[in-house]
Amino acid sequence: MRLKPKADSTGYLDGAWWPRSGKLTAELPDLLAVLSVRLGTVQRVVYDRASWSHVPRQLMLGDRTVPLDAYSFELGNTMYVYGSAGHVIVLRVITANTDRDTAHSALMTMVARDPAAPPVAQPVPRVATRSTE
Repeated sequence: MRLKPKADSTGYLDGAWWPRSGKLTAELPDLLAVLSVRLGTVQRVVYDRASWSHVPRQLMLGDRTVPLDAYSFELGNTMYVYGSAGHVIVLRVITANTDRDTAHSALMTMVARDPAAPPVAQPVPRVATRSTE
């Protein structure tokens, strides 16, 4: 995962994430642990319905649950992670089956891109649905 610097509030996306598998519930605990440094307690995750399949409505993290909400994003491969005090991080998700060089390039481009450039210009391959089994 790569995030823009915290002080950089320009642009739509805050960073990019390349999960190692297509199983969202297996990948989220580590991602949410890292993002909680910026967000505080993670309250909710909204993910792209077309990018993940067979996702439960909530994720157990220790002794609490985090709601997982599917949404149809126009840009696809997008994820919103909501934290305490109304903070949110918007990520472009690079599909797990993307080759290493392409994924690395997309991660680095996302955080270094011109904030005025539209997010659709990113070289992120898209897969219609991903199995989580």
